[in-house]
Amino acid sequence: MYTKKECVALLLAGGQGSRLYALTQSMAKPAVPYGGKYRIIDFPLSNCINSGIDTVGVLTQYQPLVLHDYIGNGQPWDLDKQYGGVHALPPYQTAGGAEWYEGTANAIYQNIPFADRYNPEYVIILSGDHIYKMDYNAMLRYHKEKKADATIAVLDVSMEEASRFGIMITDKDNNIIDFEEKPKQPRSTLASMGIYIFTWSKLKKYLIANENDKTATKDFGKNIIPDMMKGGEKLVAYAFDGYWKDVGTLDSLWEANMDLLNPNIPIDLYDPDWKMYSRNPVLPPAYVGKEANVENSMISEGCSIDGTVDFSVIFEGVTIEKGAVVTDSIIMPGSVIRAGAVVEYAIVGENCVVESGAHIGARPETIENRDDWGIAVVGHNITVSQNAEVKPKQIISENV
Repeated sequence: MYTKKECVALLLAGGQGSRLYALTQSMAKPAVPYGGKYRIIDFPLSNCINSGIDTVGVLTQYQPLVLHDYIGNGQPWDLDKQYGGVHALPPYQTAGGAEWYEGTANAIYQNIPFADRYNPEYVIILSGDHIYKMDYNAMLRYHKEKKADATIAVLDVSMEEASRFGIMITDKDNNIIDFEEKPKQPRSTLASMGIYIFTWSKLKKYLIANENDKTATKDFGKNIIPDMMKGGEKLVAYAFDGYWKDVGTLDSLWEANMDLLNPNIPIDLYDPDWKMYSRNPVLPPAYVGKEANVENSMISEGCSIDGTVDFSVIFEGVTIEKGAVVTDSIIMPGSVIRAGAVVEYAIVGENCVVESGAHIGARPETIENRDDWGIAVVGHNITVSQNAEVKPKQIISENV
């Protein structure tokens, strides 16, 4: 019999992440590297343990191998518990047959038995594709103070951005009185962050009803939240005002990495009061050669830098040879940039080789029509051959 837990976390990490194209062809989006030594999933996992939530189910589906390997037994996040800890939860076969997760609500529905093992009072539902630091315990206290059935974390966004999100309309007491999914004319700027706390007994009832409704789309935003509102349940908004970035697109992933190099943007990965944990290989310190030129950049362990690096995030084990130039770019673990290669405004995936004379990306001011400019992307395990060119906006998923 499992010890009762007040709150368990269910982390949705099964989406295809198709807008990251070549970077998610062989791995789930939450496994994509970020910030020199992390992967995206480190953020919700670190937030959980820092918030005192030690039971986390990670719902995986698409290309889960790298993610499962990375999570392992949960030890880097102190989630290797005898009772609780972290569990990878792929879809599985039951007596009724096998079913893929059909949507966010269906994924949680299929894992009711996991949550029930711990007999929780509350569950927190999280996404695996956001970069942010947040105290879920403070949100849980708010949920209890408000005697809410559901609490939805919201971020105040600009009116221009609001139509990209699920938008909450609230009264003066932060009760949610209406909800619109990606409205063309938003009536509010309170965007759902995809972080929900539910009173488990209530949520379970709506998940079962949703599953039995053959016309429903099995989604929190389209079904569960509106159904709870129609059912007269108490839904409240919890305002979050820290740094939060949805890294679901190539541009936003690039921007979120570049934000780490901007002292005016409040994302601190080295805060001793809110540690960010990750599974890192043990590597020697970075080596920066005498003639190397490194400015405004993040260089991780195990790197060997002899070229020029400016305003870039360089992950562990990367080699940048003498005469190579990397600017305004992200180079993921284990990649090699050979002498004479130029990488600018680009993302280079894991374990790539960019041969000498190759040119990836371009500075925006060199492109006549700004609509033709964008981040150049090289997927994982790819060789870009000598003198080859990868143009802005080009996405490469096989050897060039």
